Amino acid sequence: MKRYVDVISITSADGTVTPLWILWSDTLKLQIDRVLDVRPAASLKAGGAGIRYTIRIRGKERYLWKEEERWFVEARRER
Repeated sequence: MKRYVDVISITSADGTVTPLWILWSDTLKLQIDRVLDVRPAASLKAGGAGIRYTIRIRGKERYLWKEEERWFVEARRER
């Protein structure tokens, strides 16, 4: 399942986009410790495709996608 999120990012003069923070909710802002990889890829769990960022947050690797002008993550299904 896709969960669209707000992302604070920086765009360099050469057009490279680097995400810095994920705004998960009104009260939770997660700092991205490091971007480990950037590549075009599909989300097999949530569907959709775009630029996939492999990121590290709080010591754990996660995926973050930029799909055209929107950002999303693979969210866990609610029980």
